[in-house]
Amino acid sequence: MGGFSLAPFRFDVTPPLGHSLLGGWIPPALAIDDALEGIGYVLLGAGPPIVVCVLDWAGLMNEAHLAWRTALATAAGTTPDRVAVQCVHQHNTPFVCATALAAAAKYPELPPMYDAAFFESCLQRAQDAVRAALPAARRVTHIAHGAATVEHVASNRRIHRDNAGRVIAMRRSFCTDPALAALPEGVIDPALRTLAYYGEDGRKLVACHYYATHPMSFYEDGRVTSDFCGLARKRRQAEEPECTHLYFTGCSGDVTAGKYNDGSPAARVALTERMHRAMVAAEIRLTPRPLTSVDWATVEVHPPPQPVPTAAELEAAIANPQGTLVSRLLPAYRLGWLHRCERGLPLVLSRLRLDGMSVLHLPGEMFIAYQLRAQAMRPNEPVLVAAYGDDGLWYVPTKDEYPAGGYEVTVAFCTDEVDAIMTDAMRRLLA
Repeated sequence: MGGFSLAPFRFDVTPPLGHSLLGGWIPPALAIDDALEGIGYVLLGAGPPIVVCVLDWAGLMNEAHLAWRTALATAAGTTPDRVAVQCVHQHNTPFVCATALAAAAKYPELPPMYDAAFFESCLQRAQDAVRAALPAARRVTHIAHGAATVEHVASNRRIHRDNAGRVIAMRRSFCTDPALAALPEGVIDPALRTLAYYGEDGRKLVACHYYATHPMSFYEDGRVTSDFCGLARKRRQAEEPECTHLYFTGCSGDVTAGKYNDGSPAARVALTERMHRAMVAAEIRLTPRPLTSVDWATVEVHPPPQPVPTAAELEAAIANPQGTLVSRLLPAYRLGWLHRCERGLPLVLSRLRLDGMSVLHLPGEMFIAYQLRAQAMRPNEPVLVAAYGDDGLWYVPTKDEYPAGGYEVTVAFCTDEVDAIMTDAMRRLLA
């Protein structure tokens, strides 16, 4: 088959009842409100196959993320550096780090962070889905980009500050404090962007939607769900069963729906409707044009870890029988990042370029400023951004936000040098 072709795939990643959610520090799976999915596509015809996949999971860290890229690469007949795996980051879903699991498993009183057998079964389902999709790959002749403003969803959660600029309080994914909710939206990216691939018959084959906000309306109730972003995507899928719809969360480490969400079931319905409306509006603006060139590039980075707490201090915190659940499990994730840095395992950022359109795949919970910077690097062409790839480093504030404090800074596993490192990597990819 000449030119480019596309093989969409999908598979189930719903945890069984009783499985830990968000790494074990919220209630486990008590009910399944809607199934979780892994969705992706294999792009053929531009050298070794390119694989892009997104999971309805909270996060994949360190070796777990590499395991996913390796499994998908093996199934597609390519190499892990040509695979991007992102998470949507809904919280009532699995959160996976093998090193953290091993560190916490020494203490039976701590809940299991995830089930390793379930994890392996998901990898197998992913490989089976890719292998089944490849023989049915369809020729791609056109692409299109569309964008629409999302009304009353995203808001910056670091908006309440003192006169020195330090964060006083933040809006979570939901907010019941009228004074906090009344504060301005703050810095966000208001646009939902859509990339679509078309077949030679002019039909839309795949639509990828990108928007930057934490994708939770409410959680911590043990009810597994793809939440409002996933529900909006599923609604589009039901409306267009012949087109594979994917949803990617952009740089939203400091962005939630808190201003517009009180955490009620009714708010979830409203947020789903607003997201769906924006997806439809962005697709209305799609104007297909011939696809003439495809390019894939990667950059490896090694952002340095915080010097404190040390590995010994982290291990002591995990072992502390007087500690709270969070105060014992969070150090296990920090330890995973420290050990990863000691082994020299890089973070891999990737960029897919389709003619002049660029799609960035970034790690961790990047602040929205990184997404806005990336778009400014190519102001005359679309830049679509997916974050929440390898989440080993957790939050990624900008350098000027470190002195401002706040929750995100306290759980940023890297020093403020990460800003220059990530910005340079994006610049190299987008050059």
